[in-house]
Amino acid sequence: MTIAKNDLPELPLDAWEDSKMTLHLFAQIVGKIRLKMMPRKNHWWNVTLYVAPQGLTTHAIPYGDGLDTFELTLNLVQHRLELVTSRGESDTFPLESGLSVAAFHDKLFELLRARGIEVAIVDRPYDLPVKKPFAEITEYASYQPEYVERYHRIMTWVNDVFEEFSGRFYGKTCPVHLYWHHMDLAVTRFSGKKEPPLDAGRTLADKDAYSHEVISFGFWAGDENVRAPAFYSYTYQAPTGLDQEPLSPHAAAWADVGGSPMAMLMYDDLRQEDDPRRTLLDYLESSYQAGAKLAGWDIEGLTVPPLSAL
Repeated sequence: MTIAKNDLPELPLDAWEDSKMTLHLFAQIVGKIRLKMMPRKNHWWNVTLYVAPQGLTTHAIPYGDGLDTFELTLNLVQHRLELVTSRGESDTFPLESGLSVAAFHDKLFELLRARGIEVAIVDRPYDLPVKKPFAEITEYASYQPEYVERYHRIMTWVNDVFEEFSGRFYGKTCPVHLYWHHMDLAVTRFSGKKEPPLDAGRTLADKDAYSHEVISFGFWAGDENVRAPAFYSYTYQAPTGLDQEPLSPHAAAWADVGGSPMAMLMYDDLRQEDDPRRTLLDYLESSYQAGAKLAGWDIEGLTVPPLSAL
């Protein structure tokens, strides 16, 4: 699908920051339920959420004796939390201004218990400045439907572009999925080369996520450090000279993040391009080529040719 210049909506962080944090905390609660109940998958792929036509979803989660599943969806189109089960049951409650994180938490767990779904999560936000339990977070209760809908529209489009880019690679690739700790939509390519173990001070999540050499790509709506929506790409471990490699488009640039180079493209710069989809694909390809070349990946062997070349 072709998106023309300026068809993509604006998403200024300052205009919806409280709503974004509220939604982020909602997503962490839903994500922690999936984390607790899903069988383990490599690199923590079992914990993520997914972009769906109606919002952000867990996909099917097993419960009880394993014969049944349920799914949780943050419906960002009709603005409600949805619970459905393989038994044909369904429940909802509205997402609206005034619904605090604490109230969301209590309502969701009440629905789960009513359907016989018992789950206990680590009841605190992860990697966020809010440190108290979800059930006590009343200060975040903002929900602006207009900006939530813009966010979902952007995420739907980015998800589609990431899927196209993902299909160009023969090697191991993760699903296009949302990591709810940072709320970044990501897709990662693996060379197949194992990395040395991380030191004992690193988290278990980091040790599993970076057990093998990767080039990762993502999008997030901005945060306290980057004050606008942006795309990123990094190579782990970063080869020497990575930040000297060319990027496309001209607006893309290398940034130092924790002592390692990250390719950055601001969403607002992308919106100004005549063909944002083509430009985003070029950005993803250029950042991949930069890392893969210097890290010695088999670029030709891992490239999926167009159907016309088969």
